[in-house]
Amino acid sequence: MFTQLGFRFNPQMTDERGTCMVVSDTIFVMLLEQSFFQTFTAKPLVNAHQANEVIICLSVESRAEVDCIGNAAVAAGGHSVPQQPENEMEFMYERNFQDLDGHLWNILYMDLASCPQPAAETAAQ
Repeated sequence: MFTQLGFRFNPQMTDERGTCMVVSDTIFVMLLEQSFFQTFTAKPLVNAHQANEVIICLSVESRAEVDCIGNAAVAAGGHSVPQQPENEMEFMYERNFQDLDGHLWNILYMDLASCPQPAAETAAQ
């Protein structure tokens, strides 16, 4: 699924227990087999199809890139997760999807020039 989103994998950090997914030059995600992942924690693992443990958010450069990745995720077998209306803001554009293992992903574009300023900054001007 993830290669269809434009991500690649580092073969030097890949074996039968896990793989290093390269999202960008500065973002790497380790995808581990469950029994190997369990060796890193004494806490029980979450079944992402039944409970949420995290939402992975990636910031992109444009609305078009949000749609491109969102469409590719669904075409690759992911499930679109509808955006809640109360989360919509004019300066942000996002799409959410659930990957094949049930993990939630958020692809986000923010137009920082249109972003409201915090009250402290507004008062100082």
